[in-house]
Amino acid sequence: MSAYRLIYIYNGRKERIMYMTDDKSIVGKHGYKRWIYVFLGIIIMMFLGTVYSYSIFRVPIEDLYKVGSTLSGLPYMISLASYAVFMFLAGKILNKYKPKYIILIGGIVLAVGWLISSIASNIFILTLTYGLIIGAGVGIIYGVPMHVVAMWFPDSKGFTVGLVLLGFGLSPLLTAPIVRVLVENFGVMNTFKYLGIFFGIFITIISFMFMYPSKIVSSDISSIKSKSTISKELKPKDMINSKSFKGLYLNFTIATMIGLMLIGLTNVIGIKMVGISAAESALYMSVFAVFNGLGRPTFGWLTDKYKAKKIMTLSFLLIILAAVNMIFFGAKNNIMYGVSFSIFWFNLGGWLAIAPTSTINFYGIKHYTENYGIVFTGYGVGAVLGVLSSGILVDILGSYDYVFYYVILLALLGFILSLKLIKD
Repeated sequence: MSAYRLIYIYNGRKERIMYMTDDKSIVGKHGYKRWIYVFLGIIIMMFLGTVYSYSIFRVPIEDLYKVGSTLSGLPYMISLASYAVFMFLAGKILNKYKPKYIILIGGIVLAVGWLISSIASNIFILTLTYGLIIGAGVGIIYGVPMHVVAMWFPDSKGFTVGLVLLGFGLSPLLTAPIVRVLVENFGVMNTFKYLGIFFGIFITIISFMFMYPSKIVSSDISSIKSKSTISKELKPKDMINSKSFKGLYLNFTIATMIGLMLIGLTNVIGIKMVGISAAESALYMSVFAVFNGLGRPTFGWLTDKYKAKKIMTLSFLLIILAAVNMIFFGAKNNIMYGVSFSIFWFNLGGWLAIAPTSTINFYGIKHYTENYGIVFTGYGVGAVLGVLSSGILVDILGSYDYVFYYVILLALLGFILSLKLIKD
C-alpha cells in the first residue's frame, strides 16, 4: 500500500496527523492516544461478558424457583439469541449516531435488565429480564467498541479488534470469582441488583469517552484510489449477494457450532470421559478461558497479515487434529484432554476475530456494523444447532466419542467451503 496521510480532526478543533504505510512503525506523534479506545473497549467487553457467568447463578436459581435444569437454562439460552438479534439491529443505526450514545443506551438497557432480574418472581419472568433485556443490552453495545477501534486502526484492525474481544473472552475468568463471592455472601437476587447498579454507573461514564475520528482527509486522493488495497464499501444487500458471504457465513456458523457445542460439553467430558475431579475441572476451565481469550488477538493479527482463506483452513485443520487427538488418546488422559480442549477454545475465540476482520476486509468499514450484524446471526444459528445436535447424538449413541467424529465432519465441511467459496 502506498504511503498516504490521514488527518484526524478531534472534536473539530485540533488536528493530529498519522501516517499509514506498509511500515507499521510510522505512526504520528499523537498516534499512541488511539490506544485508549482499545483499553476502554476491553473494559466494556469485560462488563458485557459477565452474562456468561450464568452457570454460577444456575444452582441458586433452581433452588429459588424450584425448577429443573431445562427451565433454569432458559434465561441463558434466550440471552444468547437476544444478544445476536440486537447486535444486528444496533448495527443498522450505529452509523447514524455517535458511538457514545449507542453505548449509553445499551448500558441503560443492560443495567435495567440486571435490576429487574433482582425482583423476578419466577423463571419465566427471569427469562424475559435476564434473557431478553440483558441480552439486548449486550447486543446493542457489543459492535460499537469494535467499530470504533477499527476506525482508529485501519492499519491493524484485525489485531486491535481481537484485543478488544479479548476482554469478552476473559471476562468469565476474571468476573466469575467476584460474582461467586457476591452470590455466596448476599444471595443471587442481591447480586443481580449490585451488578445492575455497578454497570449503570460505570458504562455511563465510559460511554462518553468513545468517539470516531470525526474526519479523515487524504493528502493524495488520487494516490489512494489507484494504489490502496482498502476493500470496496458494500451495502448489506450487495454483501449478501456476494459469493464470499456464503463462505464466510457458513464457515462462521460451522465454527460456532463446533466451539459452543464443545464448550458446553467441556466439563462433563472431562469428568465422565477423562476422569478428572470437579476441582480439577474448574482449574482446566480457567486455562481454557485464557486460550479462548488469546485466540481473538492471535487470529485477528493473522487475518491482518494473511488471506482469510488461509486462516480459515488453518483453524479447521487445528480443530480436526484436536478431535483426532481426543478419539485416539483422550480417554483417561489429562494431558491430551488439556491440549485438545485448549485448541477448541482457542479456535472459537479465533473465529470471533476472523469473522469481524474478514467482514471489514471483504466489504469495507462504512457499512461494517450492519454487515457484521448479519454475519453474527450465524453465531446464534451455530449455538442452537450445535447444542441441540450434540445432545441428540449423545442421547442416541450413548458415548461422547461420537461427538468428536461429528466435529471432524463439520470441520472438513468448513475446510472445503473455505477453499471453494472464499475469494480474497
